[in-house]
Amino acid sequence: MKNQSIRMVAAIGATVLATGAFAGSHENRDGWPESFTVGTASQGGTYFAYGSGWANLVSEELGITGGGEVTGGPMQNMALVHTGEAQFGMTTMGPAAESLGGTNPIAPGLQMNKACAMFPMYQTPFSVTALSSSGIASVADIPDGARIGFGPAGSTSDTYFPRMMETLGVNFERRNGGWSDLGGQLQDGLLDVIAFAAGVPVPAVSQLEVQTDVNIIEFTEEEQAKIMEAFPVSEFEIAADTYTTLEAPARSVSMWNFAIANCDLPENFVKAVVDVVMSDNERMVNIHRAARSTLPENWDKNKVMMWHPGAAAWFKENAGADIPDDLVYSGG
Repeated sequence: MKNQSIRMVAAIGATVLATGAFAGSHENRDGWPESFTVGTASQGGTYFAYGSGWANLVSEELGITGGGEVTGGPMQNMALVHTGEAQFGMTTMGPAAESLGGTNPIAPGLQMNKACAMFPMYQTPFSVTALSSSGIASVADIPDGARIGFGPAGSTSDTYFPRMMETLGVNFERRNGGWSDLGGQLQDGLLDVIAFAAGVPVPAVSQLEVQTDVNIIEFTEEEQAKIMEAFPVSEFEIAADTYTTLEAPARSVSMWNFAIANCDLPENFVKAVVDVVMSDNERMVNIHRAARSTLPENWDKNKVMMWHPGAAAWFKENAGADIPDDLVYSGG
């Protein structure tokens, strides 16, 4: 599997002593990798900005070269982390459940049980954006046969949003691509709508707002209820201050995201990584506003994956997490 890699790293040698919270307490680095990769998603999306940001933070704090890698998103990240091609990645709960159940389209039949939960990230809202000039201001306004961009193939958006649109009775022509590319196509009139599933604010939407007038389309109460009944999502509101376009909160649905680690990584290494990310939320919010939900108390939003033992230990010690032993990976 070939992946375009974008290394956003400070060139810090693996031999440099860690400067973070674990500098003194984790001198024993037996089995730690000399470098690490975080599987993210396409440029222009939240995963890439958020994932590259915490990769840089961990690299700087622990003195290990590492960075974000452009991928196809959650489904591919589950595969990359399971096989060990990437040490870390990010996924939403729906694709995680499908991957563990052997229905990941990248490797049908393979149960990807070597990808373990590491820490909670944020909720991914599902939202629709169109140019104001299109006249599309609601889901009902989307014309028959509309060209809709659903993000990279295999992404959370591409996996679930087409089915959601079908559930709402929308007939469409499906298009795929990176979020930045789709934003350009929308501006050029090559797309009618983009169906985003990404942490907010989505960089591509923020960029569109600067360049043109857009409509950020919310679901009606009836549409929201219909989607929640059919899919593993929960009620969500996109705050009015998320985008300059919004004058009031926008009704949506969302799915939780978690960072994942290869289950066989050393316990004290993963515990150190979790500490860097979870111990200073202000630093994470400076990376991306979606990190306002990257809080220790949200450990309980993992309803799907086994926990990496290093991550479980951190949350038990620092967040009072009641994680049963049978939900912590123990090898095999």
